[in-house]
Amino acid sequence: MDHAQPVPTQFPWRTTTVVAVTVALAELVALIGIGFAKLAPHHRHTASAATLTATTVHRATPAPKPVAPRIPSVPLRPRSHVRVLVLNGNGVSGAAGAAAARLQADGYRVGGATNAQRHDYAVSMVMYVPGWAKEARRLARDAGVRMVTPVDGLRGAQLRGSELVLLLGR
Repeated sequence: MDHAQPVPTQFPWRTTTVVAVTVALAELVALIGIGFAKLAPHHRHTASAATLTATTVHRATPAPKPVAPRIPSVPLRPRSHVRVLVLNGNGVSGAAGAAAARLQADGYRVGGATNAQRHDYAVSMVMYVPGWAKEARRLARDAGVRMVTPVDGLRGAQLRGSELVLLLGR
């Protein structure tokens, strides 16, 4: 029959635990230090007063700042120069014609008032061709429409010479 033999010395559990915790704490401190170094803003070293004086004496005029290229801005075109195509996308009979009449009364040129390909649009929107975003935002404000987006799904012939499209939703 086998008998359990007593272990002559006890395993140093306590010492092993203290060593493991010490190593883990050292790693934690190192990681926190690295995190602060990466996330902290970098500061330039300040120069001595003698260096600053020498620099300012030799550099009487400041260096020219680089000039960013300007993108030409197109002024807002008057309403009489904006052609709008009105599409009825809500299925209500006469909605496009009534909206077109209101736009004409506001001074817009109407390129047509007709039904959209679908009649299930949930919201009204103003769409614009490239270069007409400012006018589209003004039309949206005049018509009480919140959504303004580039033209999508309509080709040149379908626009009937219009730069903006008012699509009426529910």
